[in-house]
This record gives sequence, C-alpha cells and structure tokens, in this order.
Amino acid sequence: MITLEFITVIVFIFIGARIGGIGIGLAGGAGVIFLSLVLGMPTSQSLIPIDVILIIMSVITAIAAMQVAGGLDWLVQLAENFLRKNPKRITFYAPIVTYFMTIFAGTGHTAFSTLPVIAEVAKEQGIRPSRPLSISVIASQVAITASPISAAVVFFSGILEPVGVSYLTLLSICIPSTFIACMIGAFVANKMGCELKDDPVYNERLKKGLIKMRGVTKRELPASAKPATCIFMLAIICVIIYAAAISSSVGLIQDPTLGRNEAIMAIMLTAAAAIVVFTKIDASKIANAPTFISGMTACICVLGVAWLGSTFVSNHVVGIKEVAGAVLIDYPWTLAIILFLASMLLYSQGATTVALMPAALAIGVAPLTAIASFAAVSALFVLPTYPTLLAAVEMDDTGSTRIGKFVFNHPFLIPGVSTIASSVILGFFFGGMIL
Repeated sequence: MITLEFITVIVFIFIGARIGGIGIGLAGGAGVIFLSLVLGMPTSQSLIPIDVILIIMSVITAIAAMQVAGGLDWLVQLAENFLRKNPKRITFYAPIVTYFMTIFAGTGHTAFSTLPVIAEVAKEQGIRPSRPLSISVIASQVAITASPISAAVVFFSGILEPVGVSYLTLLSICIPSTFIACMIGAFVANKMGCELKDDPVYNERLKKGLIKMRGVTKRELPASAKPATCIFMLAIICVIIYAAAISSSVGLIQDPTLGRNEAIMAIMLTAAAAIVVFTKIDASKIANAPTFISGMTACICVLGVAWLGSTFVSNHVVGIKEVAGAVLIDYPWTLAIILFLASMLLYSQGATTVALMPAALAIGVAPLTAIASFAAVSALFVLPTYPTLLAAVEMDDTGSTRIGKFVFNHPFLIPGVSTIASSVILGFFFGGMIL
C-alpha cells in the first residue's frame, strides 16, 4: 500500500511539473483528494503550511508595493551602474548582484529585471553571456536559503528552534556558506564553453544581423522610488532586530506577545501600508504588479505540493525512520541528495523545505546535517523549465545560453551542482564551528 501511495505522490508531482507554473500546486491538491478519498489516507488542515503561505503573501505584498513605487527599478539601476563599472569581471559581479537582491527581497524573481543588463554588458565586452547569466540565475535561487525573510528560512528556523538552533544562528551559517559557494560556482561558470568569438552559433547569428547592442538603459524613476525602497529596507532591519530580541540566545524580550512569524507578517504589511501612504501610489495597482502575481503563484504551489507531501510523510514517518534513519545517520550527506532530487520536481525551496525537513529532523537527522544540506533545496535549475532560467535563455540573443537537445545539457547544470555541493561542504564547515 505504501508503494502505491508513494507512486501517487510522484505521479501528481509529475503531472504538475508537466502543466508548469501554478500547475504543480493545482496537481498537489488533486493528489491530496486521491490519497484521502481513494486510498483512505487521513489528512488535516494542520498539514497545510499556513505560516509559510501567509509569510509569502505578506512579503510579496510589500515588495509589490515597492515595485509600483519604482523601488525595484531604482535597485536595477544601481545594479546596472555597478556592473558597467566592472564589466570585465561580470561573471563574478553579476551573481553578487542577484544574490543580494534575493537576500534583500526574499524572492529569486528579482533576477528577472537584472538579466537583460547582465546579458548586454557581457556581450559588449565580448564575454560569453551564458557564463554570467547561468551563475546569476543559480545565485538568485541559492540565496533563498540565506534570506532573512524568505519563507523557506523562516519555516526552517521555526522547526530548528526546539532543537536549540536559533534564527540568527541559522543565518550565520547559511549566508557565508552560500555566498562563498556562489563565488566558487562563478569560477566554474567562467570556464564553461568556448569564447564568444569562437562560438559558431554566435557567428552565424551575427552574420544574419540577429544580434543587437542596446547600450545603457535610461530609466525615468519616480520620486517615490527611493523612499519606498528605504521603507522596505527598514522593515527587513526591524524583522531581524525583533527576531534577535525574542530569541532564547539574546532574550531581550521575555514571553513576547507577538511571535516571530506573526511579526514578519505584521511588519511587512505595515511596510506596504507605509509605502502607500508616504509615496501616495495607487494601492489598487499592487495586485497587478508582476512580483505580486508571481508570489501568489508561489503560494498555490506551496499549498498544493507541501500538503500532498506532508500527508504522505505524516502517515508513514515511523516506517520512513526505520528505512532511512540509519542511512542518514551513517551517511548524513545523503540528505542533501534527497533534497536536491525533491526540489527538481517541486520547483520551490519553500515547498521542499516544508515537505521534507520536518521528516528529516523527526527521524533523527542532526541539526548540523539539516542546516548544511539546506542549500540543496535550490536545485530548481536542473530541469530547464524554471522561469528565471528560461528568461536568461531568452535574454541572450547571442545564442550562447542555449538548451541542448538532450534537455540536461544546458549551461546552468554544472555551475549549479558545483555551487550546491560547495555550499553543503561549507555548511558542515561553518556549522561545525558555530554549533
């Protein structure tokens, strides 16, 4: 019976992946119906990652308000100025930009706005655009596991606190390990492929006149751009300070009336309100902002997939512990492989974290192992169907960022695997020193 139930979970995840986009969440809901009504597996509302969904909604609302006010355009302008001042090292500087934009925003979708700049600067310098584009997309994904306001980090820190690992401790391990790993990935990406001038696809497109130089993009920024961004940054600082103040390691606030998750939601909604009030933007436009739409899509994906996975795991946690517990304890690095393979299908760091991390801790995986393996939930680049990956392919009119006929032979795979493997190793290193 457990085999049939497991196959059911995989089949519905596969169906969702084939549909694409929000489809994986929709298929997850259908899978829950099949498990419960057809196979008789009990489920409940407690298995739904409500806090994760609410945090995504709150953070995305604040980001969307900032975007409507022009804040994201200002950040992109700053990024473009930085990259154009250091064009020769764009393969190393571009992932720094996308990494910290994701850290700041809590979503990797901020990379969309910087990809055209990265492709253009690389092309102007005669650098193969696939190099900076590939590692930039990967950095925007891996940085989710180091962002103080990402749903994955907030949920993971919540289940780590009962075993003695605080929110700040998690960030102090994840931020340096993922950032250094991205720089290692950039080094690997910088060696990938032939030089642009030697690429036959590029030369053919050049002869056909299909390659255009756009130059510096001039953006007319509204007066509201900078104040909106400052309000959002202040909100992030408030989240970190409050989380530190109520943590057991700092203990400035005893028995807080507002929990950390609730504080994140309240602070982000307040930030959105402040942006609307002080910048006088039209609040009705927030719901139509691209970041808001992508964030709500993420909510449905997390709801469906995490509910499906949690339903299966919660009903078989004892059996899973018997089968997998000994292996994970003897070979802790295998958790990273499990998370890597799961995130390939789930297309969400938050969904993968919610579905598997509680089970991993429940069967006796050490907190150090779980934290070190955390970056492996970011293997969204393996199948070349993730939105930011496809956007990078579309932005590169040189043809260097292309997907091969064997699907997996694309420029994101090797730098991505190198980055995640490096982050796991560094996670064990930094975690061993801090924990």
